[in-house]
Amino acid sequence: MALLCSLLAWALLALKGLKAEDEACCGTIVPRSEWGALPSTCARELEVPVPYVVVSHTAGSPCDTPALCLQQAQNVQHYHVRTLGYCDVAYNFLIGEDGLVYEGRGWKVKGDHSGPTWNPMSIGITFMGNYMKRVPPPRAIRAAQSLLACGVAQGILSPNYEVRGHRQVQQTQSPGDQLYEIIRKWPHHYEE
Repeated sequence: MALLCSLLAWALLALKGLKAEDEACCGTIVPRSEWGALPSTCARELEVPVPYVVVSHTAGSPCDTPALCLQQAQNVQHYHVRTLGYCDVAYNFLIGEDGLVYEGRGWKVKGDHSGPTWNPMSIGITFMGNYMKRVPPPRAIRAAQSLLACGVAQGILSPNYEVRGHRQVQQTQSPGDQLYEIIRKWPHHYEE
């Protein structure tokens, strides 16, 4: 029931067009407890404010409803923990095509999304799906942008943070050609 209430609140906020700077909007992230996350054994915290954000995609199945996205977040975490041996899901946040943000490691815990150089100094957000040939829906893009504004409003992200595509920091095709073209237009994107 708590999940349903949280999802309805997020939908109402999205319909009203509230921005992430609004205090209530910062509380609309689907918490780990509501998507059924395994307990985390991660302990290393990030130093805030964090200067970088790395955007990736899972390259797996997309999800466009809360039920499918809950399952997809669980699938990603199970793969990272049970197959790769990570202490938790690799990302700080996961973005669903349902327009919701799913808490991964959260704002202050170091991720395992971009290698030893970038993990200690960046927030990793991933879009659940494969964006080589298709774009995420606008509601997913808005959710990611609101999340970043929320991070700045809370003092966790530096006001002059830089966004980088996963491919800019590691040898990968992530975040996919189509999503990369979108984030290249974001005001905080760093172009080499």
